[in-house]
Amino acid sequence: MVVASPSPTHPEKVQFIDLPIIDLSAERSKVINLVIKACEEYGFFEVINHGVSHDIITRMEEQGLGFFAKPLGDKQKAGPATPFGYGCKNIGFNGDVGEVEYLMLGTNSLSIVERSYAISNDPKMFSSAVNGYIEAVTGLACEILKLMAEGLRVHDSSVFSKMIKDVDNDSIFRLNHYPPILCNNNNNNNKDPSFHANKVGFGEHTDPQILTILKSNDVGGLQVISQVDDEDHGVWIPVPSHPTAFCVNVGDVLQAMTNGRFMSVRHRAMVTNTSKSRMSMAYFGAPPLHTCLTPPIELVTPHKPLLYRPFTWDEYKKASHSLRLGDSRLHLFKAT
Repeated sequence: MVVASPSPTHPEKVQFIDLPIIDLSAERSKVINLVIKACEEYGFFEVINHGVSHDIITRMEEQGLGFFAKPLGDKQKAGPATPFGYGCKNIGFNGDVGEVEYLMLGTNSLSIVERSYAISNDPKMFSSAVNGYIEAVTGLACEILKLMAEGLRVHDSSVFSKMIKDVDNDSIFRLNHYPPILCNNNNNNNKDPSFHANKVGFGEHTDPQILTILKSNDVGGLQVISQVDDEDHGVWIPVPSHPTAFCVNVGDVLQAMTNGRFMSVRHRAMVTNTSKSRMSMAYFGAPPLHTCLTPPIELVTPHKPLLYRPFTWDEYKKASHSLRLGDSRLHLFKAT
């Protein structure tokens, strides 16, 4: 659902800072305050004690890694990603590429069961793992969206979560696999830790949907952008791999529906010198196609007028597909 921008050509700054890690088992009012602060400052945070069992995560990781370990010809039987299916290097619809292979699925349980026969040698086990995982992370996403609504003091605390709970939601599930790129000893002698820092696995972008819930294995690579320096160069923050945490990031739709209060974070996946591949499992929560997207009335005031005109997810999705990831999308929907 997103397309990657080309590898950057200018030197970039990388800043190592502690990003928010929120314990969802803490006192609710404290959790709400931390979530709101993280969404306003970064558009990104991690959650622990989230209620998704280790068994559900492990089963999904095993099935995903098992799929990517297959010969290319077997993986291609899953079909080209148009939009659902298997893809390699080519990302999106506009010529973008990355050091990544991926499997894109819808979140409808019956659709997953049907597709599993072309994906796995044990389709029942695969579909069970995927459906169990999607059910768990959808529940987590709904809980986080309710915390957000409460923190924004919106009367209807389900205003965001009910869109991804709708039976006609357009949410997707994506497995990304980044094979390792080994350092060339003749050129680098393994002395420069920044070697291969410009190898883009999945290029800089924002997610167009409402909310993303992401889990990866113990290999790093995810980076989020924190700020822009005086020369308009992004300052990138590496996200260390965490054994139990889920990454959560604000999407474009949520930025629009909070009237700009939350920030849709720009992020990317880099491939570094390592002997182990990285796999991420991303759930993108999206509304039904014809849902009219506009902020709750509590978030539009004379001092904070409407930033974006009402639009449907179908409109926004089509705009997203017509652009490359490095292109801004939300500005096309600015209120006049």
